[in-house]
Amino acid sequence: MARANHNELLAFLAVARERSFTRAAAKLGVSPSALSHTIRGLEARIGLRLLTRTTRSVSPTEAGQRLLDGIAPGFDEIEAAVSRLSELRDKPAGTVRINSGEQAASSILWPALSKLLHDYPDIRVEITSDANLTDIVAGGFDAGVRLGEQVAKDMIAVPIGPPMRMAVVGTPAYFARHPAPKTPQDLTAHDCINLRFLRQGGLYAWEFERDGRAINVRVEGRLTFNDSRHILQAALDGFGLACLPDTHVEQEVRSKRLRRVLADWCPPFPGYHLYYPSRRQPSPAFALVVAALRRKA
Repeated sequence: MARANHNELLAFLAVARERSFTRAAAKLGVSPSALSHTIRGLEARIGLRLLTRTTRSVSPTEAGQRLLDGIAPGFDEIEAAVSRLSELRDKPAGTVRINSGEQAASSILWPALSKLLHDYPDIRVEITSDANLTDIVAGGFDAGVRLGEQVAKDMIAVPIGPPMRMAVVGTPAYFARHPAPKTPQDLTAHDCINLRFLRQGGLYAWEFERDGRAINVRVEGRLTFNDSRHILQAALDGFGLACLPDTHVEQEVRSKRLRRVLADWCPPFPGYHLYYPSRRQPSPAFALVVAALRRKA
């Protein structure tokens, strides 16, 4: 079998990670047709189909996933080694890729990083907003941002935001029509706006705790979204109760557009953390990003 060259493998890696010829081509600076031709050549030389293509998506076959798992760590190490050469320069430089939920990206990442980037013009940051629990290693990210309880134990986790609480909210007009719930069980009599997890496919069970007693409630309602922004807007439009982190609704509660209930059933939990693999050798640019985001006590 003829050996695949590095350019072909890099092309495959980009498509497998992006799950799209169009996005991978833009990242590599080539046309989608040229990229498709390269992948077909690689598959012909290997003698196996590596990608399953449909009109809407691209995903690795079993052989493709094995190849991805085998070559991705090596290329990541090469890229990290080249990035570490920036230590020899007067100023830290390089690209830091972060996967984050949209709320954390806008409320925590950007305010901190905008100040850092003014001082270090050779550092570039790429932030991908993603509501799913993406595998940052497989996705080629340097770090991710998630709530503390969602971070895997084998990752280094750095707190970047304060503790949070969930908040059950509805409009004053909604509560004029429905009595406010006194306990979590009362939610079964209310219209509640559900959150669906795209990756797992299930609905979020509203979580409560008081005096050491934990209760999860599967709520019912006419609306289900996979994005907290739409849940908040639906609640503001009077379509039911929402359960969101308190940072998402603090302005609306303060202005009395929303009213909070069951607050005594919503204890604090660890807030947003930046996390990355423990084996990662941080570049100067990445170390500066971590330092800029780390929450000051």
